[in-house]
Amino acid sequence: MFPYDVSVIIPAKNAEKFLRETLNGLLAQTAVAENTKIEICLADDGSVDDTVRILENARLEFEELGMKVVISHVKQPGGVGAAKDCAVRSSKGQYLCFNDADDVSAPNRIKSQLDLTRKLSKSNDDFVFVGGQFHRTPDGSTTRYTNWANSMIGEKIRKQVYTSHGPTLVAPTWFIIGFPEDLDFFYKCLDIPECAFDKVPEGIVMYRYHPNCASHSVTELTIWNFRLQRLKEQYLAKWDKFTIWSAGKQGKRFFKSLDDDEKTKVREFCDIDEAKIGRGMHEEFDERTRTVTHKVPIVNIETAKPPLVVCVKLDLTHGDLERIIERKGWREHVDLVYFG
Repeated sequence: MFPYDVSVIIPAKNAEKFLRETLNGLLAQTAVAENTKIEICLADDGSVDDTVRILENARLEFEELGMKVVISHVKQPGGVGAAKDCAVRSSKGQYLCFNDADDVSAPNRIKSQLDLTRKLSKSNDDFVFVGGQFHRTPDGSTTRYTNWANSMIGEKIRKQVYTSHGPTLVAPTWFIIGFPEDLDFFYKCLDIPECAFDKVPEGIVMYRYHPNCASHSVTELTIWNFRLQRLKEQYLAKWDKFTIWSAGKQGKRFFKSLDDDEKTKVREFCDIDEAKIGRGMHEEFDERTRTVTHKVPIVNIETAKPPLVVCVKLDLTHGDLERIIERKGWREHVDLVYFG
C-alpha cells in the first residue's frame, strides 16, 4: 500500500517569480474534497532565490487541506531531469503528477487524471501514461506546437512520435504510475506493450512560455538525435528501400544524418515543388575529396513509392499533405512515418 494516492512532482530552480501561482493551483485541487491523499514533492536544483522559502511559507496551507509537503535538494545541480529524479525518489505516492514550477494546474487536473488512470489500470496493471490538453501563457506562444499537441488523441499518441515537436503527450501534463529525460523516457514507455496511453479531454494545465523555462535547456540537436535513433531502430533497420518526402532543407538534413548503409536504401526524394523536382538529382559531396558520394533521384510525389519518411512540416502545407496521403491511400506506420 502507498501512503499517498498522488505525488505532485515539482522540479525547481530559481522559480520564485512563478512558484506562488503554481502552488495556488495545487491548493485549489478538487480532488482534496474527495479525500484523495496528495503530497507535494519539490526538488530544488541549487536555487539562489526564494524558491524554497516560498514553499515553506505555504506549508501550513497545504497541511490544513491534508496535503504533505516534501522538499528535497539535488546533491549536485544537474538540470530539470536531475530535479525530477530527485523529487520522484523522495515521493511515496502511487501515482506521479508532473507540475513544473512555472506552470499552473487547473482545479480539476488531479481528479480527472486520477479517474482516467484508475479506469485504464484495471486492464493495464503494469503501466499507465496519461496526459491532457493545455493552453499557453502568454496567449499566442508556440501556436503551431500547441495546436499540434492538443490534436494528439487516440492512436495518434503512439504514432506521431518522431516529429520535431517531441512527445505526443506534453511533459507538463504527465500523470503516470510508477518514472524521466522527457523524450527518452517517453520512447522507453512506448516499448512497454502493456503501457496504456491516453489523455483527458479537458484543459488541465496552463503551460507557461518564457525565456528561462526548462524546455529551453534541451538543445534542438539533442532532440533530433533522439528522434533519429528511434526512427532508425523502429523503421529504417527493417526497410530494404524507402523514399524521403521533401527535397528541401529538412529532407536533405535527414539524408545527411544517415549512415552510408542507410543512404543506399534511399530510393528517391519526392516533392510537389516543380523547381526542386526540376533539379532531377540530389548530389551529396565529400568536402575533403570534393567528389560526389551519393546521387539520389528527385521525383514528383505522384510517382513516389512507399514506404516514405515524411520530412515536411505537418501544419504548413494548408492541408495539401493530408489530402495527398488520403488520395493515395497511404497508411501511417505502414506506408509512411512522420519525421517533420
